[in-house]
Formats: sequence, C-alpha cells, structure tokens
Amino acid sequence: MKYSYFFVLVIFLLAVSCKNSGRKEKLVIATAANMQFAMDEVTEAFSRQSGIETEIILGSSGTLTAQIMAGAPYDIFLSANLQYPEHLYKQGLGYRPPETYAYGQLVLWTCKEGIEPSLETLRQEQVSHIAIPNPQVAPYGRAAKEVLMQKGLYNEVASKLVYGESISQTNQFIRTGAAEIGFTALSVVLSEQVRGTGSWLKLPQSTYSSIAQGVLILDKDTQQLNNAIKFHNFLKSEKARQILEKYGYLKADE
Repeated sequence: MKYSYFFVLVIFLLAVSCKNSGRKEKLVIATAANMQFAMDEVTEAFSRQSGIETEIILGSSGTLTAQIMAGAPYDIFLSANLQYPEHLYKQGLGYRPPETYAYGQLVLWTCKEGIEPSLETLRQEQVSHIAIPNPQVAPYGRAAKEVLMQKGLYNEVASKLVYGESISQTNQFIRTGAAEIGFTALSVVLSEQVRGTGSWLKLPQSTYSSIAQGVLILDKDTQQLNNAIKFHNFLKSEKARQILEKYGYLKADE
C-alpha cells in the first residue's frame, strides 16, 4: 500500500507538471507610462497577428530600470529615452544593443476652464500648481524642465511645481484639478480615453532635447526570448508605425 500510494502521488505530480508546462506564458512588457494608451493598441494588434499574449507593466522609465536591475521578470523594456536601456545593456541585462523605435513629443495640458495652455500662463497668479513628471526618473519630466530652463521660467515657477512619479500620476494631477496645468506626452491627449478633455499646446521640439523612445530585449536567458524578438520586429512594422503616428509619435528615422 505504501508503494501504491507513492506511485499515485508521483503520477499526480507529473500530471500537474505537464499541465502547468503546457500553459501559455504572457510576454511581459515593461512600458514607460507615456506609452500607456498607444501600447494597448500596439499589443492588441501584435497579439492578433502572432497569437502571443502580452502583459503591460507601466511605470516611469527610471523606476522600471531599477526594477529590472533588481531582477524583475520582464521580457522587453520600452523606455521613454535611450539612456536607461543603454545602461541596462552595459550591465549585461540586454540581449542586444537597444534601439530607438520612435520619438515622443511634449505638451502643456490643462483641464481648468479659463486657463490657456501656454508658457506665459505658468507665471500667472491663477496657476498655483504645475504638474510635471519627476525629472529624476521620467524623461518627459526632464524635457519639461529643459523647456522651463530655456525660457527662463524655471526659477520663477519652481515653487509651483508638483512632481508625479510618472506621467500617469502627473496626468491624474491635471485631470483632477490638483494642478491647474502640467506637462505630459502628446500621446496622452490624443488618446481616445482623454481626447477632448481640457485644452493643450504642443511645445516646439526646439525647446527640449529629442525624446528618443528606446526598446531593449532583456536577458538572453528569458524563456520568452523568441516572442520578445517577434514583438521587437513588430514595433518596426508599418502597422505599428501607423498606430504610433496616430498617437503623435514621430518615426525613428525622422
């Protein structure tokens, strides 16, 4: 009886093991928050074409980088700049060198009636809070700070700045009115979820450094390596480009 019980137990464990091994694992994509709405559409198109399921993990580029360095099980990283992916690659955490897949654009956005989205508005008394992604971890925040510095506004409005840890949190500040105005990505205000909410101004690209959106396939030992490569290739496809352009992203070769 003892051996019979042991035999049944082994068969049960093998069955469970086979069942689990046959279960599809999702391709986990660490994604900078500026890409939130565009990525929903990109991954949906990718899954329809490939049959590969995906999971999006959102955060600021700096926070996601720290998580990856700490061992987070992500398969591919879409950053709001190229510096973070390059740093990870130099640490031996990338399958091959990162690439720029698109360029982002910066806007001023307000959801408050009577407030005009302009740089001059930032000086006005009616504006007491200006939302900005944290420049230390969010490339769009770094770009926003560059605009303020270039226009000689930074010291004047520094006390009004309210920092979001990502563009997602910054958007919450703007949409809820916690900040009268703020900086965000063009892709946000062009999304179906936000379009028509408040008013916005696209800032001249000459006022900030290019926001190169970088992509890095992570550690070559990942079980999802082949799927990550397929997604990387899909990002460069005409279908993905059309989606990204709809959200205001510029082609990497422009």
